Amino acid sequence: MSVDLAREIALKILYEVNEKGAYSNIALNRHLESKALKSIDRAFITELVYGTIKWKLSVDWIIQQFSNIKLKKISPWVMNILRLGVYQILYTDRIPESAVCNESVKLAKRYGHAASGGYVNAVLRNVARNKEKISFPDKSEDLEHYLSVRYSHPEWMVRQWVKRYGEEFTEELLKSNNEIPDFAVRVNTLKITRERLVEELKAEDIRARKGRFADEALVLENPSAVTKLESFKKGYFQVQDESSMLVGYILDPKPGELVIDVCSAPGGKATHMAQLMENEGIVVARDIHENKVKLIQEAADRLGMSIIKTEVFDALKIDNNYIERADRVLVDAPCTGLGIIRKKPDIKWARVEEDKKDIIELQMGILAAASKYVKPGGVLVYSTCTIEPDENEEVVNNFLKTHPEFKPADISGAIPEKLMKQTAKDGYVQLYPNVDGVDGFFISKLIKGEN
Repeated sequence: MSVDLAREIALKILYEVNEKGAYSNIALNRHLESKALKSIDRAFITELVYGTIKWKLSVDWIIQQFSNIKLKKISPWVMNILRLGVYQILYTDRIPESAVCNESVKLAKRYGHAASGGYVNAVLRNVARNKEKISFPDKSEDLEHYLSVRYSHPEWMVRQWVKRYGEEFTEELLKSNNEIPDFAVRVNTLKITRERLVEELKAEDIRARKGRFADEALVLENPSAVTKLESFKKGYFQVQDESSMLVGYILDPKPGELVIDVCSAPGGKATHMAQLMENEGIVVARDIHENKVKLIQEAADRLGMSIIKTEVFDALKIDNNYIERADRVLVDAPCTGLGIIRKKPDIKWARVEEDKKDIIELQMGILAAASKYVKPGGVLVYSTCTIEPDENEEVVNNFLKTHPEFKPADISGAIPEKLMKQTAKDGYVQLYPNVDGVDGFFISKLIKGEN
C-alpha cells in the first residue's frame, strides 16, 4: 500500500516540530532538499506544514469534539496524522475530503498500530460530515479563551494583547497572524535593476510585482525553491521582508563609512547596508555562532559585496579595537519574534510568558555593549522583530536613562508615507502586520552627542 509522498513528508516534519522541538523552517528545508520533488509537491508540503502548525490549537480543540479518546492518550504519530487531516478538511478548499480521509488512513496504518486506520477514518469522516456542528468557547463568557481557540494562539499571549490593545485590535492582529504573508525579496541594485530582475524572474516562470513601499522590493507571487533559481545564484536578489529593509533606510549608512552589525546573521541587513553604501567602506558583520557567520559570508559572496567583514563574536562582550570608531552601529537584537508569527507559526508554541525576562536582559546587555563602538556624532539603531513594548520602547528608554550621551533622532524622513507613524519624530517606529501589511518590527534611531 503506497502512501502519498507529499503528505508523508509533511507528517514527518510535523512530528519533528511538535514532538522533537525542531524549527519548522529548518526541518522543512532539510526534507525538501533531500528529495527530488516537483515544484507543485514542494508548495503542497510547505502549505500543509505551516498551515497545520498555524492552526494547531484550533485543530486540537476540534479533534477532541469528535474523538472518543482523550488527546493525551493518542499516540504522537496518530495525533499528527489527525491534525494534518483536519487542517486539510477545514482550512483548505480545494482538496477532496475523500482523498484526505483515504490518505490519512494509509498513513495511520503505516505509522500507527493495527486499529489506527479505523480510528483515524472515523474521526476525519465525522469532522467532514459535521462541520456545521463544530463549536468554539463562548465569547461572552471568556473572551481570551474564545480568541485563543478560535484563532489558534496561546491564551497567555491573547490575554496580554487584549489588555494592551483591546479586543478589536487583538482580534485583527490574530487574524493577520494566520494569513499567508507576501514573499518579498530585495533587488541587489549593485548587479541589476528592479525592472530587469522582473524579466529575469519571468523567464524562470516566477511572477513578480513591485513591493508596497521599498524601491528595491519585489513581491514574488508564486515563489518556489527560490534558492535554486539562476537569478538567486547570480546574486540578483536577497530574500528580505520590507519591514526589515526599513532598518537599512533608518540607519542610512554612507559610502566609505565603518558600520558594525553586532547580531548580523543571516546577513539580510548587513548586505542591504553594503548595498546602500555602494560597496564602499566596511561593514563588520558579527554573530556568536560560527555556522551562522558562514551564512552571512555566503550571502555576501553570492551578492558580490566585498566590504562585508564577517566575524564570530559575542555581542555581550566589548571589543576594545572598535571603541568609538564606528560611524553607525546596528543592534538587531534577539527577541521573542512575536512580530513574525505569520512566517514562523511555531513561534507561538515555542514561546512561554517567562521567556521575556531573560531575553530583555540580553537585549539591554547587547545594546549597552554595542553603544561603546559609536563615535561622537555617530548613529546607533536598535531593532527587533517583535511587537512587545517591554522588548522595544522600554529597552530603549532604560538605555537612555543610563546613557545620556545618546538622544533619539527624528526618523520621519526615512519612512515611506504608507508606514509613517506619529512616533517617528520621537525616534522610533513600531510596525504591525494587521495595520501595515508587513512583519511586526520595531526600529529606534539614536545619535551620540559630540564630545
